[in-house]
Amino acid sequence: MTTPTPYTGTCTCFRLRKLSRLMSQRYDRELAPAGVNINQYSILRRASARPRAIGDLSRELGMDRTTLSRDLKPLAAAGWVEMVSGEDARQRLVQITAKGHRVIAKAQPLWRKAQDAIDAGLGKTHVETLHAHLDRAMQQLDDGDDE
Repeated sequence: MTTPTPYTGTCTCFRLRKLSRLMSQRYDRELAPAGVNINQYSILRRASARPRAIGDLSRELGMDRTTLSRDLKPLAAAGWVEMVSGEDARQRLVQITAKGHRVIAKAQPLWRKAQDAIDAGLGKTHVETLHAHLDRAMQQLDDGDDE
């Protein structure tokens, strides 16, 4: 009986999702001592400079607003973020708390360690090429031009 060869189809989505899972696992392992995963760290970092509207933050992260709202709940429960009123009383802004800033400070060198290991493993030229291809693909798909 022969062992079937692994499927190596051309589905770009499958390949990107698998790469994303592998990358996330690498970052999550490094960030674990800070008590955050890569998704939480990304949200905290993107919201850390100033209070941000959920819609603005979700666009920057490439996330659906409802997904971001759901992902913010454990961050708020941990005391890392809080929702504050914006200029308009109806507007809700995500604001990082002092506790959240401490988590970011603890996680940042761990994230850097993961980033440096990935850069070293792939090589600087390959990382720059990968980033250029990903940036181009994101721009093309974000513009709705999938030709």
